[in-house]
Amino acid sequence: MTTTVAMLYPGHAAEDDYPLIEAAVNAAGGDAEGGSRVRLPVVITDIDSDDHTVDAMLSVGEEHRLIGGARLATEQQPDALMWACTSGSFLYGWKGAREQAQRLADATGLPASSTSLAFAAACAAIDVSRVAIAATYPEPVASRFTDFLGDAGIEVVRLTSHDIETATKAGELDGDGLSAMLNRSDSPRAQALLIPDTALHTAMWVADLERRAAKPVLTANQVTAWMGLRLAGNTPATPELGTLFTVRPAAG
Repeated sequence: MTTTVAMLYPGHAAEDDYPLIEAAVNAAGGDAEGGSRVRLPVVITDIDSDDHTVDAMLSVGEEHRLIGGARLATEQQPDALMWACTSGSFLYGWKGAREQAQRLADATGLPASSTSLAFAAACAAIDVSRVAIAATYPEPVASRFTDFLGDAGIEVVRLTSHDIETATKAGELDGDGLSAMLNRSDSPRAQALLIPDTALHTAMWVADLERRAAKPVLTANQVTAWMGLRLAGNTPATPELGTLFTVRPAAG
């Protein structure tokens, strides 16, 4: 059996994280019963700009762009659908992000969610309520993620904005750059560290970042894949992808 989760991804930056996550999950053996494999096909959605500004990121999440991408994604015959964009969901607020996901579900008949909602669900899954954020975005965008998490009952004890101007530039950051971002952003009060940008390549470095930080690290593409697989009913144990991928779903 194959579980397929389609990823609606805006533009081009770090969409190649998803084949890496797919390969890691399949190499780890699929779900607990064995024999199940996953597919994470990426469908690129239309954007006008990859600038990290409030207006540009709100535009990325406009309904016509998402619905158009979702209709293309159904050609993959997915079991679930994810809007793989953090700022293009949290900038709409907690209520707006939930409505956004519901519109995708209504348009396709599939369970659907987004990266921002996945961050909230991931924090609950690993039982953390205090986090530090290493944000690529400028402060006007990053602060809205703090507000979003607050509405989900998650306290942000430290927010560090790194003022990377575009998704393209964020996609050029390597593992050492990510580690430096986390070091600048960590707090002794934080139970986990969050890196909220799907434009960052993080899949190959999550486990190493956790070892260096000595606490869970949640990254945008990681939580997006995890949430999609959770919606599809297949949450495989894959330690290579960090603490989140070792948590088993609650019974019932």
